[in-house]
Amino acid sequence: MKLLYFAWLRTRTGVGEEEIERPEGVETVQDLVEWLRKRGPEFAEAFANMKVVRAAVNQTYVQLEHPLAEGDEIAFFPPVTGG
Repeated sequence: MKLLYFAWLRTRTGVGEEEIERPEGVETVQDLVEWLRKRGPEFAEAFANMKVVRAAVNQTYVQLEHPLAEGDEIAFFPPVTGG
């Protein structure tokens, strides 16, 4: 799986992108978020409030219940505003 972190999520986690094997027990985006929170305080802080984080799987916006598959690209980013 390829994980992408944008804007302040990249700043807080210290990671812009990474490749990982899908962790055991991670079936949905929500499962992945829970797994990420356990990686350390920087991830726990970045993913503390999912009301201000959006997710996309394979470049399509998804809800936290969205299922994941090996090889997916998952992007996390703050809500986008227009101007």
